[in-house]
Amino acid sequence: MKLARAIHFDESDTRVFPVSARTGEWCISGGFEFSNWTEEDLTGKARQSFSNGWLGIETAGRVTFVAVTQIEPEEVDTITDALAQHFVTHYGAPDIYAARPVASEEIQHMLDLCDDHDANTLLTVSRELSASGVLESFRVIEPQAAGLDQFAIHGDMS
Repeated sequence: MKLARAIHFDESDTRVFPVSARTGEWCISGGFEFSNWTEEDLTGKARQSFSNGWLGIETAGRVTFVAVTQIEPEEVDTITDALAQHFVTHYGAPDIYAARPVASEEIQHMLDLCDDHDANTLLTVSRELSASGVLESFRVIEPQAAGLDQFAIHGDMS
């Protein structure tokens, strides 16, 4: 089973997003955040989050790049619960039990997206508003011979 973790190559995410995801945290697309947005909502850092930000599950921060990596089933359960709690806290879901199936669908979408990619494959997301809602597209950057740890900045970004 594979999912994606936030990765930073520099500190730019700390400047372009309202909240930056923590390096190494599990991420999903998070496009649901923008489901009711209009062009008027797309200004400043919010526009950057909409345009190309993955959602970090722990911080609810955004990140430009994610890297595909292995995840254990127990971790999937833990992050599903965390996302369900996020839906309760930030989106008014009545309780974690009502929110969990929706959270599980969001996690499954990301698991499916990552499934066919090798470890260390980088992914980016791009969004646009259309008459039918938010359209997402994904770009895949295959891993190179050099390990990502030679380029990525690890540690606390705060």
